[in-house]
Amino acid sequence: MDLRTSLAGIAEAVALAVASLRASKARAALTILGVAIGVFVVVIMSAAIHGINRGVATAFESAGPTTFFLSRFPISLEACDGTDETCKWRNNPPIRIAEARAIGRLSTVAAVTTRSGTSASARWQDRALAGASVVAVSANWLEVDGGDVIDGRNFTPAEDRMAAHVVVINDKMSERLFADMDPIGKTITLGSTPLTVIGIYYQEASFFGQGDRSLAFVPFETGRRYLKTPSDWMDVAIKPAAGVARDEAIDDVTALLRASRGLKPAVENTFAIITQEKLFETWDQMTSIFFLVMIALSGVGLIVGGAGVVAIMMISVTERTREIGVRKALGATRATILWQFLVEAATLTGIGALFGLFFGWLATFGIRSATPIEAAIPPTAILVALAASAVTGILFGLFPAARAAKLDPVEALRYE
Repeated sequence: MDLRTSLAGIAEAVALAVASLRASKARAALTILGVAIGVFVVVIMSAAIHGINRGVATAFESAGPTTFFLSRFPISLEACDGTDETCKWRNNPPIRIAEARAIGRLSTVAAVTTRSGTSASARWQDRALAGASVVAVSANWLEVDGGDVIDGRNFTPAEDRMAAHVVVINDKMSERLFADMDPIGKTITLGSTPLTVIGIYYQEASFFGQGDRSLAFVPFETGRRYLKTPSDWMDVAIKPAAGVARDEAIDDVTALLRASRGLKPAVENTFAIITQEKLFETWDQMTSIFFLVMIALSGVGLIVGGAGVVAIMMISVTERTREIGVRKALGATRATILWQFLVEAATLTGIGALFGLFFGWLATFGIRSATPIEAAIPPTAILVALAASAVTGILFGLFPAARAAKLDPVEALRYE
């Protein structure tokens, strides 16, 4: 019986809240809009970050769990004011090709992938692309990038060493230069260098994927000699040999580089070894900043909604003073009146939360359809949004509800 009474009381309070909405449409709209904006921000940013995180994880998985990276500079979000005190790494020398080759000869290393990029015009007959991305890579680049050559073949290590005039283009460049024609065996011009197309590369869209760009992959030596790709800014991915622990390979690479650069024991490394854990750690720091922004923006929306709750509930208390007096005269307790108005306040914010969730779902669907980001609303975001809206309704509705509960029944009955 108590449960039925409680459910009936909640249903009655919800019905009264809906009636208040109809009676005060402008104020109710302000409340709903504020809460909806706050919930929308939580949902859309959570969905986007969730999708981006999945893309990041996929990109790292394609390189292999033990692969690590050698870079001229470390990855860090720490402030740098341009001085040697805070930016000791800015004077680091570039990673040299000879160093990358020496690393490849280590017994603990299975493969070394070098990469450098530039942009150049791409032409075939009367068709041209003004700003194609040119990536100079070593022959084993697919082991790190993922994806696949879906037609033709990849270039060989021998072609890389000889700086052969060959190129693998992605499906986007193939569509834009050749339309429905088969590009294999045809010669395109990158900048002023003629190159024979030997393969078509495809990679599923992701946040760190190729997206809609036209890409041309050339042997590293070809890019360095003929397309002037900047080797001073090349990236190096290192894959440990089978049965070798990643940390062992890192120790060997570090020892080799320190010895080749003549670094004394007390001198810090003039290069950076970056593991996937470090990349994830840096990414988590970046996403934490997004979450802070999300909390701030959603907080503003919820405060606006909360102000609307106070306004509309205070008016509701004033308009229903006589009703409250009648209910108290018939035996309603302060707790009953307080509960009724708190449920009404939570109902108002709950309706706003439902609107926010609905439009957040629409925006998430739009992001997923129009971009490579696999946006998806995590269940925790829905729970947090609903809980935040309920707490907002209760906190901001507490003062009007307490005022209603404290009304003197005799004075309330005399109210006109």
